[in-house]
Amino acid sequence: MDTLSRLERTIAERRRADPSQSYVATLHAKGLPQIARKLGEEGVEAAIATLSGSEAELTGEAADILFHLLVALDARDIPFAEVLAELDRREGTSGLEEKAGRTQ
Repeated sequence: MDTLSRLERTIAERRRADPSQSYVATLHAKGLPQIARKLGEEGVEAAIATLSGSEAELTGEAADILFHLLVALDARDIPFAEVLAELDRREGTSGLEEKAGRTQ
């Protein structure tokens, strides 16, 4: 089992834990808006680290984004495997072509 799969499983287990004992449970207790806010904050922090942070800072922020993304997916009951399947579906397609084909 890889790192992200183990983390996904741990997040699912901690979702229903006592919020005083688990950061994941605390986020879930505060609801989807707080989970989304944290994901957004981590994205901004990663963008700043990309521009002016050290390699270690960007690495840490990247880890934070992945963690909070997995929390958000768990909150929406979307398995990470679905994200991987979507990436597989897009493989071999130009990013410009893929973006042009979106319905949004």
